[in-house]
Amino acid sequence: MSTTAQNARKSTVPARGLSAALDFACVSHGRAAALLIVFCLVAFLPGFFTIPPVDRDEARFAQATKQMVESGNYVDIRFQDQVRYKKPVGIYWLQAATVEAGRAAAVRDADTTIWLYRLPSLAGATFAVLLTYWAALVFVGRRAALLSALMMASAVVLGVEARLAKTDAVLLACSVAAMGALARIYLTQRRIPDAPADWKDPAILWMALAASVLIKGPLVPIFVVLTIVTLSILDRSARWLKALRPLSGFIWLLLIVLPWFIAIVLRSGGTFFEQAVGGDMLSKVAGGQESHGAPPGYYLVLYWLTFWPGSVLTGLAAPAVWRARRDTATQFLLAWLIPSWLIFEAVPTKLPHYVMPLYPAVAILIAAAMERGDLFTGRWATRGTIGWFLFPGLLAIGIPVLFVSLGNGVGFIAWPFAVAAAIFGLFAWWLYEADGAERSLLRGLAASVLIGVAVYALTFPRLPALFPSATVAAELKASGCTAPQLVSALSYQEPSLVFLAGTDTSFADGAGAAEFLKHGDCRFALIDARGERGFVQRAEAIGLRYAVAGRIDGYNFSVGKPVALKMFRSAP
Repeated sequence: MSTTAQNARKSTVPARGLSAALDFACVSHGRAAALLIVFCLVAFLPGFFTIPPVDRDEARFAQATKQMVESGNYVDIRFQDQVRYKKPVGIYWLQAATVEAGRAAAVRDADTTIWLYRLPSLAGATFAVLLTYWAALVFVGRRAALLSALMMASAVVLGVEARLAKTDAVLLACSVAAMGALARIYLTQRRIPDAPADWKDPAILWMALAASVLIKGPLVPIFVVLTIVTLSILDRSARWLKALRPLSGFIWLLLIVLPWFIAIVLRSGGTFFEQAVGGDMLSKVAGGQESHGAPPGYYLVLYWLTFWPGSVLTGLAAPAVWRARRDTATQFLLAWLIPSWLIFEAVPTKLPHYVMPLYPAVAILIAAAMERGDLFTGRWATRGTIGWFLFPGLLAIGIPVLFVSLGNGVGFIAWPFAVAAAIFGLFAWWLYEADGAERSLLRGLAASVLIGVAVYALTFPRLPALFPSATVAAELKASGCTAPQLVSALSYQEPSLVFLAGTDTSFADGAGAAEFLKHGDCRFALIDARGERGFVQRAEAIGLRYAVAGRIDGYNFSVGKPVALKMFRSAP
C-alpha cells in the first residue's frame, strides 16, 4: 500500500491512545507548541527541585554565580579566591538573574537553592525542543516536525542537562536557533534563487551566534562554519552566503559580545584568554582533559543511550537517508551533522553531552524518513527495535539492586515506574510491525517520561549517600548556629560543599582543622580517618575542647570512592 493510501486509511480510523494527542497538536502551531511545552515540563521537572547540587561541574557553575551575587561583581568569574575563566559569562548572568528573582520572591535560602540556578537550563532545554520543531518545519511537515522535537525532548542526554545548572542546555537552544535560521536561508536560496533576502532569518542567526559566544565561546560558530564550507564545496558555489548578511551580521555580533570581553580583559589582562583558550579549549584538543579522554567511536557507541528512545529508529532510517543524500534538504542536515561529529570523535577529550547540538539534525532525518514511509522493513527491523525494551528493562532490574546495595528500602517506590516504563518499551517493540513506527516511538516517549520519574524523582533524592555535601549542610543547619564556619579534610574538597556550606569553607589536614576550631564557637571540622589522628594530637597539644557533631557516610561518585567523615565542633 502506498504512503498516500496509508495516510488516507489512517484518517478514517479514530486515533488510538497516544496518537490522539499528536493528532490534536497537528491542527495548529499553537497547539504543537503547547504540547511540546507540556511534554518538556512532564519530562524535565521530576527531580528538578529535589536533587541536591551535583559535583562537579554543576556545583562549580552555581558557586561562581553565587559569588557574583554575593559580591555584586558581574564581570569577574571566581570560585572562592581562584579565577574561573574556562567559559564566558553568559550562563552566570542567566543564573544570577534567576537567583535575584528568587530573592525578590522571598524564596527561602535563595543563594543555596540549587533549582534557582537550574532554571536557565530548564528554559534552554524547553526552547531547544521548540526550536527543533521550528527548524524541522523547513524540512518536513508539521507532524514529522513534532516527532523530531519530541525525540529531542525525550532524549536521555537532554533530560540530564535540563536538570543541571550548566551551559549545555542553553547552548543547545542557541545552536538549534542558528542552524534553523541557516537552513531557512540556504534552502530558500536553493529553491528560489532569485528570492529577495530579508532580515528575519539572518537576524536570528547572528543573535543566536552572539548568545552562544557569551555562553560557551566559539563552539556554535564552528558548527555553522563547517556546515557552510561543506555545502559550498558540494554546491561548488558560495553565492548564497550573501543572504546571510555577513558584514552587518558580524558587526552586530561584535557589538553584543565585545563589551564583556573588553571588561574582562581590562580586569584580568590576558589571563582570561590564556585559561579559556589555552587552558581549556586547546588542552581538550591536545589530550584527554581531566581524565575525560576516549578513543574515536566513543560518541557513536554512547549515541544509542544518550539519544534513546529516538536512537532505536536510527538503523531503520539510515538506508532512506542514504538514498536521499543528494536531496537539498538532506544534504543540509548531513552537512550539519557529519563534519562536526567527525571532529568531536577526533578530539581526545570527550564527554557524552558534547555532541548534543548535533542531535536535532539526527531527529529531523529520522522524522523525514518516517514521513516518507521510507523506514527499512527487513526482517531484522523488528529485532532491532528491542532497544525500546532493553534500556527500561535493565533499569527495572537495576533500581532494586541499587537500593538494596545502599541499604535503603524506601526507594522501592521507584520500581513500579521503572516496570511501567519497561512495559511501554515492550509494547513498542512487540507491536512495531502491527502499529508502525510512529506509535511505537510514542510508546518509547512514554517510557522515557516514566524513567525520568523513577530515576530523578524517586531514586536519586532518596539516596542521600550519593550527596554527602547535602548531609553536611543539613547538619550545619541543625546546629542552631546563625553563621557556621566549616573546614574540611583534604580528601573531600567537592565544589558542592563550598556551595552549600559557604564561600568561606576552607580545607586543611587534621592539625590545621584543630587550629581552625580553636578560634571561636560555631566552627565545624570534617575529618577523615587519615586526618583524625593528627586532629586529636593537635587538639590535645593546644588544649582544644571539642565534641563530635555527627558522622557522614556516603559515596563520592566524582572520584568513585566511599566517603567516611566525622564532624567535630568547637566546644565552649
